[in-house]
Amino acid sequence: MAQSKIDQLLENLHQLQVQLESEVQTLLEQKREQFQYTLRRGKVSFAREAQKLHRKKRVNLFVYLYQARLAHLLTAPIIYSVIFPILLLDLAISIYQSVCFRVYAIPLVKRSDYIVIDRHKLAYLNAIEKLNCVYCGYGNGVIAYAREVTARTEQYWCPIKHARLSRSAHERVTGFVDYGDADAYHRQLNDIRRQISQIQD
Repeated sequence: MAQSKIDQLLENLHQLQVQLESEVQTLLEQKREQFQYTLRRGKVSFAREAQKLHRKKRVNLFVYLYQARLAHLLTAPIIYSVIFPILLLDLAISIYQSVCFRVYAIPLVKRSDYIVIDRHKLAYLNAIEKLNCVYCGYGNGVIAYAREVTARTEQYWCPIKHARLSRSAHERVTGFVDYGDADAYHRQLNDIRRQISQIQD
């Protein structure tokens, strides 16, 4: 009984997710009109008047540095040093899924769906702000990309729920077998693996 209620809640959640995505898409279209830009094949293009206004709003680089908090300036090298492990993670995950996912017949995760770098096109940002936005977009994108690759890996190799709730479990966990249910694990493992091949991005 409890499982059927959970299944119903999961179905409701899925329907709400679809509805949310539709609403977000509608909102994005309204925002594009409001802020005078178009999006074609992933490329952003602003109306000329909007570009002019954005350039007027840009803070001069020297003024920006002069007004910066000392703590921000001192910690910047530490923040930017993290680019090296992020680059290594990106490379390792890309090689891993390129080789192993083909062997396991798991659909490849489309990297460009997760790593979105477009804020540097905003003319109201100065060079440092643009660099910051590229860095954040890339870093967060790589983490999201790696999370999806590892989620698909977990679904293939170890589709078992944890004994306690994780604060930020990925969505694939809901289809995993219960912790401690040895019969379900051995009975459902191949079916759960087959479900991965039906993933559509």
